[in-house]
Amino acid sequence: MIFIDTHAHIDDEQFEGERQAVIRRAEDAGVKKIINMSVSLANAQRVLQIASAEEIVFAGVGVHPEEIDGFDFHHIDELAHLTENEKVVAIGEIGLDYHFRDDNKEEQRKIFIAQLDLARQLHLPVSIHARDAHGDLMAILRREGKGVQGSIHCYSGSVEMAKELLHMGWFIGIDGPLTFKNAAKLPDVVKMLPLERLLLETDCPYLAPVPMRGKKNEPAFLPYIAAKIAEIKEIAPEEVALKTTENAEHLFFDKKL
Repeated sequence: MIFIDTHAHIDDEQFEGERQAVIRRAEDAGVKKIINMSVSLANAQRVLQIASAEEIVFAGVGVHPEEIDGFDFHHIDELAHLTENEKVVAIGEIGLDYHFRDDNKEEQRKIFIAQLDLARQLHLPVSIHARDAHGDLMAILRREGKGVQGSIHCYSGSVEMAKELLHMGWFIGIDGPLTFKNAAKLPDVVKMLPLERLLLETDCPYLAPVPMRGKKNEPAFLPYIAAKIAEIKEIAPEEVALKTTENAEHLFFDKKL
């Protein structure tokens, strides 16, 4: 089986000293591509450095909502410049987070919209983070999301919200929490959505799936997520691997091949 990890953070300091081993384990597990998402302009340089050094690693460049302090709108031009690197395949990780930052909601919304607009201009997909901000996320996507494609990373919304996102053409990123006992509504979301709209992600080093929960997550654990999707949908894991890989290729790599 072949997999693509569409949202990872292998630049994280938790991987220092073993990053190459983590990438080799991913390859051994069938992961042929890893999209490493940045969270800030400074972090993007590190992400690009790793992507340039590792054949299977690609990059997203963007500013995470928790990292917007000091952001100036001329930084959008800097992000645009970074996308000239041939390993950049997405604008991400961008979005809204009212869980950890509820003191700057208006600023978060403005910067999110600016990065959506950049993605539209550059014809690049986005990877969107949303925590405790689903109402504002949907309002912005309805107004500002036209002409932009991408994924809602580590989806935690309702079945009803997923149906609307499906109608709007968005992909849904599925991570380790699907395998947790307290997965709540996520299995229902996965059951409802067509396989053609699902993507596999690890968000490593966070959110390791069962049976690796509690350990440091890594791209080699993607098969556990695929197996859970297969169980819920009552299909073969090979079908999940094949279709989610096709989805990722279409969304992130068609224009890069």
